[in-house]
Amino acid sequence: MATAQARHILVPTEETANEIKQQIADGADFAEMARQHSSCPSSRDGGNLGEFSPGQMVKEFNDVCFNEAVGVVHGPVKTQFGYHLIEVTKRD
Repeated sequence: MATAQARHILVPTEETANEIKQQIADGADFAEMARQHSSCPSSRDGGNLGEFSPGQMVKEFNDVCFNEAVGVVHGPVKTQFGYHLIEVTKRD
């Protein structure tokens, strides 16, 4: 079965997500930005969500993790929880 590993930053607005994404593009550390800005409990671990299988995450998140490029910051991705920046760190 396929698995993926990802980290993310969850914020309440698309505008905030875009601002953080630009800071990362300009050289800010993803994990540090997650610790500072993400409302998800994973923020303590730099946004790391560990390993998961298809269907374990909400559809919008799942679609990115199992279809988009590894090692790239994707988003903002809107879900019922807010806006995510997602970096797929590994996929098998």
